[in-house]
Amino acid sequence: MNKFKLASLAFAAIAFNSYTAQSQSLGNLLKKVKSATETKPATTQTTTTTVTTSTTAPVAKPSNLEIGSGIKQALEAGISKGADQLALKDGFLGNMAVKILFPPEAQKVEKTLRSIGLGSLADNVVTSLNRAAEDAAKQAKPIFVSAIKQMTITDATNILLGGENSATEYFKKATTAQLLEKFRPVVNASLSKVGAAKYWGDATGQYNKLPLVKPVTTDLPAYVTQKAVEGMFIQVAQEELTIRNNLGVRTTPILQKVFGYADQKK
Repeated sequence: MNKFKLASLAFAAIAFNSYTAQSQSLGNLLKKVKSATETKPATTQTTTTTVTTSTTAPVAKPSNLEIGSGIKQALEAGISKGADQLALKDGFLGNMAVKILFPPEAQKVEKTLRSIGLGSLADNVVTSLNRAAEDAAKQAKPIFVSAIKQMTITDATNILLGGENSATEYFKKATTAQLLEKFRPVVNASLSKVGAAKYWGDATGQYNKLPLVKPVTTDLPAYVTQKAVEGMFIQVAQEELTIRNNLGVRTTPILQKVFGYADQKK
């Protein structure tokens, strides 16, 4: 019984930082992705000779049609790949860039659980949250593909010649509402399947009965849904960096011309 009460309090403490965690800016997350991946493209470039962008052999300016075709081709391949990876088992749980953890203010609660022999319970909490996100990620690919198909020539040009996260920002504006809508019911069903929703309700219910505490009313599915969507955009940002900096992904003449031109404009 004591362990159950401690576990309940631990779960409830998660609520204090749920919405704070949701407010983390995409810009900060993108900086982390850039830092983690910036050395990989450089290594690939030194061993690839697919594109020549030296000043002695400039790449001709692509037409608007070529820019649109090249950008859509690159993004559909890269972003689809990223979405597929997150939808796999351990796509979230095994990727520290997107893994959903106990909120920062609940780290002491997790530590306490582990110190009293309830480490497996803490692990199960984290696993259940990430499994729900992985289930939801299966809904992302068609949403991203649709956004790519609706992209205008102006959108494509702005992405090609814009900042290193221009495509990510485009997807954020074009798909966030749809992702949240599609992810929420999947996350809710997944959390119920693994029992997380019930445990959360029991924990917050008992916690809110304690005297002199601020009632916890956090919506667990909403928290996990938001974190899952944030994780999708972290993955999109990583794929965008690969598309821009890795010569090895320029496997067709149109990609070589479009991105070779973009290299010259940097």
